[in-house]
Amino acid sequence: MADFLTDITTLRERARREMEKGPVTEAYGADLERVLQVLNEALATEIVCTLRYKRHYYTASGLYSEPVAAEFLEHAAQEQEHADKVAQRIVQLGGRPDFNPETLTQRAHADYDDSDDLVDMIKEDLVAERVAIASYTEIAKWLGDGDPTTRRVFEDLLAQEEEHADDLRGLLERIPQDRKTD
Repeated sequence: MADFLTDITTLRERARREMEKGPVTEAYGADLERVLQVLNEALATEIVCTLRYKRHYYTASGLYSEPVAAEFLEHAAQEQEHADKVAQRIVQLGGRPDFNPETLTQRAHADYDDSDDLVDMIKEDLVAERVAIASYTEIAKWLGDGDPTTRRVFEDLLAQEEEHADDLRGLLERIPQDRKTD
């Protein structure tokens, strides 16, 4: 049986002495303030993506719009779930989730889009998913072992963002690209 790096008595004393820190212990190896900033940027990204997908859901029209709109609605719900997970992690780490609507688009990694053309909507959503994939991959690598719980949050988000990108690519392949604007 391996020895603990810190004896159990010391661990217990620290746990009692620093209860106000919640889950953040001396073993936490990341820059907490920077992690909270990155999480709030991800929160803004997920909120902007939720709003973009909702807008696309409500404004999608034309011959191919029904299945595409259904996909937009599903993605909007999943992006909202992502925002909730990120906000929850911010609070767990003792931070404050930033829902300020005045600065959401400035802090978000992805852009908001108000396209009216169905194919343009899909393309803009695909670009946003690819941005999230690249950002979340970098964040997960950056977190490494310093904050494995937050890293796993980003890895879970990343897996679903990759699914979204694949879904959107599939939608683009099913819609004739030479069609006239619906």
